[in-house]
Amino acid sequence: MDLQEILALYDKQQRIEIEYPDARKEVLPNVVRFVRPAPAMSWVAYSRLDEANADDVIQEQVGCFSHMNQPFSWDVYDHDAPPDLPNRLVAHGFERENPPDDPGALLVLNLHEVPRTLLQPVTANIRPITQRDQLDDVIQVEEQVLGGNFGWIKKRLGDHLEIPNYLSVYVAYIGEQPACTGWIYWHPNSQFASLHGGATLPDHRGQGLYTSVLAVRVQEAIQRGYRFLTIEASPMSHPIVARHGFHLLTHVNAYKWKDRSKA
Repeated sequence: MDLQEILALYDKQQRIEIEYPDARKEVLPNVVRFVRPAPAMSWVAYSRLDEANADDVIQEQVGCFSHMNQPFSWDVYDHDAPPDLPNRLVAHGFERENPPDDPGALLVLNLHEVPRTLLQPVTANIRPITQRDQLDDVIQVEEQVLGGNFGWIKKRLGDHLEIPNYLSVYVAYIGEQPACTGWIYWHPNSQFASLHGGATLPDHRGQGLYTSVLAVRVQEAIQRGYRFLTIEASPMSHPIVARHGFHLLTHVNAYKWKDRSKA
């Protein structure tokens, strides 16, 4: 299966057919969107547009979410039509969420072609996180690496941990100090699982912790019978996962609508 076939399968299973336990799915003629109660973010996951209807459909979504007083974003992939969709969204009041130095790379690993480095027994001290209170260690790492407030993790990931076979969270420790973290979602009725949250404290980089947390998740995905892993890799993570067999599938960026009337 080549990358274009994988991309078509990804669109079908991860953008059109996918369901999320904490969001209401709405399938319309031109878009697939998910609605979460405010203040959580809703989003347009998939769009089927052309030059003739794009502006009208965009304005329909703005009107709908504005009426609901609901913040939302629009996921735009490189292959989405029309080619100037990002510019049209900006003209309708959207702002790109990714910073200019982050191209929004979506990479994929074919689990039938995993390099041996990810299949070796993991010797690092990596522990599964299974309880909400244990997520404090995840928050600690994410905030130290990325800055900002990651308190939302306790609510969102904590809720998702209570759903059987939906989420696995791991932390690598140096002694009792959390040093690296990452999690993976198991999407039902899909050949894809998705990697998230890979982060390592600066003092513990270069020790193989990121690769170890990646390997644990890869091996679990194989055991669960998944075919592909995807990751929206940051500029820091991209070269690491590329060395381990991940291939660039496309680029994706979220465009968040800004209600100018409340500015």
